[in-house]
Amino acid sequence: MSAGLVGATAPAASAAAPLRVQILMFDGVEEQDFVAPVEVLGLAGKLTGGAVVTSLASAGRPGSVKCTYGTVVEVPRSWSPGEADVLVVPGGGYTDPNGPGVHRLNADQGFLRRLAASRALPVGICTGTMVLSAAGLTKGRNATTHHGAKADLAAQGAKVIDARVVDDGDLITGGGITAGLEVSLWLVERFLGAKAAQRTEVVLEYERRGTVWRA
Repeated sequence: MSAGLVGATAPAASAAAPLRVQILMFDGVEEQDFVAPVEVLGLAGKLTGGAVVTSLASAGRPGSVKCTYGTVVEVPRSWSPGEADVLVVPGGGYTDPNGPGVHRLNADQGFLRRLAASRALPVGICTGTMVLSAAGLTKGRNATTHHGAKADLAAQGAKVIDARVVDDGDLITGGGITAGLEVSLWLVERFLGAKAAQRTEVVLEYERRGTVWRA
């Protein structure tokens, strides 16, 4: 599946044309925010014979990333906009503007320009939505984020929706730390179909919460 095809009318992914998902990693990233997509999308890929391919990608150079609670993850590659159909941006560190986390990403103007120019479908999880906002991707758009950042998101021009997942066509966002589960299962349903999403839920023994708000 090419990046240019991703959007509200994207065709279903398949093993022959897999959905390529990159999950952005950076110092201060919240563990749950990125682990949920890794687990859900990885499992969905296995259950569908490879219809989704997931990889971790560093916002900067490849190497070790230290997460919010001290977990250290080796990230073997840097984000490459041309090699992803979907870019998942987790959150983390939002309450500490001077520490590691999304604020450092938001201060990197070069990264924000690349993010704004990318043709990959942007997916914000929790305060990862605030990175998309800093890149100008949520202005005038329907979106959600962690409850503690919703006022900031609205002040930056987004139309804040109080839903677990907000699908605004070529922009998907999830509210709250554990919403990465719902966001990822929604990606499976949207691109691989309801049957694949249901099979993934059964293996995970997890039932989705909240509402998927669709434009």
